Amino acid sequence: MPNRLATETSPYLRQHMDNPVDWQPWGDEAFAEARERDVPVLLSVGYASCHWCHVMAHESFEDPATAAVMNRLYVNVKVDREERPDVDAVFMEAVVGLTGHGGWPMTVWLTPDGRPFYGGTYFPPQSRPGMPAFTQVLEAVAQTFTERRGDVEGQAERITTALQTTADRHASEEPEFADAPGGAMIDRAIGTLATIVDQVHGGFGGAPKFPPSTLFPFLFGCDDRGRGRDGEYMSRLTLERMADGGLHDQVAGGFHRYAVDGYWLVPHFEKMLYDNALLASAYAHAALASDSERYADVARSTLAYMDRELSLPEGGLASGQDADTEGVEGTTFVWTPAQVDEVVTDPLDAAIAKDVWNITDEGNFEHGTTVLSIVAPVVEAAERAGISEEEGVERLDRARAQMHLARDLRPQPGRDDKALAAWNGFAIAAFADAGRLLNEPAFVARAERIAAFVKEHLMRADGVLLRSWCGTPATASGFSDDYGAVADGLLRLHAATGNLEYLLEARRLTAAAVERFHDAARGGFYLAANDGEQLVARTKGVEDTPSPSGSSLIALCLVRLSRIDGNYAWEELALASVAAVRAISERAPQAFGSLFAMVQQATTVPREIAIVGALDDPRTQALRDVVGQRFAPWEIVVVADPSDPRCEEVGLLRGRGLVDGAPAAYVCERMACRTPITDPDALRAALA
Repeated sequence: MPNRLATETSPYLRQHMDNPVDWQPWGDEAFAEARERDVPVLLSVGYASCHWCHVMAHESFEDPATAAVMNRLYVNVKVDREERPDVDAVFMEAVVGLTGHGGWPMTVWLTPDGRPFYGGTYFPPQSRPGMPAFTQVLEAVAQTFTERRGDVEGQAERITTALQTTADRHASEEPEFADAPGGAMIDRAIGTLATIVDQVHGGFGGAPKFPPSTLFPFLFGCDDRGRGRDGEYMSRLTLERMADGGLHDQVAGGFHRYAVDGYWLVPHFEKMLYDNALLASAYAHAALASDSERYADVARSTLAYMDRELSLPEGGLASGQDADTEGVEGTTFVWTPAQVDEVVTDPLDAAIAKDVWNITDEGNFEHGTTVLSIVAPVVEAAERAGISEEEGVERLDRARAQMHLARDLRPQPGRDDKALAAWNGFAIAAFADAGRLLNEPAFVARAERIAAFVKEHLMRADGVLLRSWCGTPATASGFSDDYGAVADGLLRLHAATGNLEYLLEARRLTAAAVERFHDAARGGFYLAANDGEQLVARTKGVEDTPSPSGSSLIALCLVRLSRIDGNYAWEELALASVAAVRAISERAPQAFGSLFAMVQQATTVPREIAIVGALDDPRTQALRDVVGQRFAPWEIVVVADPSDPRCEEVGLLRGRGLVDGAPAAYVCERMACRTPITDPDALRAALA
């Protein structure tokens, strides 16, 4: 008989509705029962595509004997971390404080009033060296709660106080951070990153290695700083190595979540929407900055993967795909030489594929299988085969297409069909950026469909953004990253389309975000809204994790909109968010890429460009092409038909009209504009 998760919208929660564990969703009802029974709450947090979440579920939560112990001793609560990032953030901080590490599944024991007193991550069904059996932990924690209640209450109080103290941290008063945010702060961050970058494989840190997605906009946009070359070097090295590695799906495009090694070879096979959206945007910008067709191809194939595998019928995008296929990790994606020979019809095509991707009998993964990665450049494989490089490329493409078709016939990983507002916001930005920068109108059209989906399914009639949708909207309203990501995506979509509706909606969402999330006392933006559920502590979520933090996203939108409207109070509000985390951000800049991007935007000499003209006029498009298809990430661009009365609502467009009946570009700094330009060549010279 299904438990109380059967009516939930989250696919992750519904995965557990037939467990013998009497799971409940997070809410007042569960804590009321815990108080009535005077037992702890066992909180289990995970997400649909999490491999170890599935492992613990199969081992423990599907086991009747283990479930009987859980039901007897606890009120058991399941939470989807993607649906409730506020719950996840608070209790993950508690677990890290208790154990020194975190991860999912996360298992936390709470007092009946919701305070954590013990926790961990994965617990095995039988004891292992250094890891007690889950049932042993269940019995021991319950016994401690009953027999040593005072100790439990004291522990809960200490942890809660620590969480609240962390949430309330004030600005650093260290003298070396006394200067205002600007060039010196950015230079220090790049200098620190240059000391920790992997000089061989790119990225930061060792195994497991995650894509530093939020750092790319910041690093690639530092070319006007003293350490700009360091930023470009670190970005290009990392982008190259990731694209060559097994982290990148060499057959079908897209990126897996992280590599279990330090050199991007063997991935954890789940694929997440946020990773692919952020990386597609990064590769599109890198293609323009580096004049690299290879980067452009990676951006295109990543967006093609998102559209092909994650599209929902309603127009939005699903959250991700599982690491497992039928309970085994990676089986959809790995190959043996015999499997390649079986599906690639031309033996020489197969030989080129096996050479380039190093598909051998020994393999590099389990059971003699191979995770595909580029080991030999096509030119070298072609030379060994006695053919030209051009023919080698054609043969590899033919083999890839046949392997892709064959792979689609294999069992496929499950998909989390939940649509999250923030992640769809990242997708709007990715498709809009790539469409504008790579001159791909179909990508811009896809971004518009996602924006329409967000408006229809993830926004209430009163304009409040919702967190998630899976057939029906979830009850939780949006968090700061939802507001920041959707507003940012709409700003980028305006630049790609010239549709003022997107700009005005981005402004409305940003203003709402300030009202709902701003910390007026200390600056910055909370993760949950002011009128949201009050947990034991209220977090700001300032670090990128690894998607951009809501606080930094909102601040970035504030800076851009301040330049568009001349509302410099918003820029000051954004920069005030730096103070509380400045010291830690400069010591660990790898976790604050979106914050540094905001600082870079705010401290770069402002240049605003307004292009006015009928959107279907080729002369307007010619001016837009000059502006849009060049690498200038910190420029502010607005586009509109001057006959649209809404232009008067936008400071940068107010009073800007055609010149002798011709579309014109206004190049401005701090709203002070030069003589309008109607000739594309003259505009190109003015922007050089």
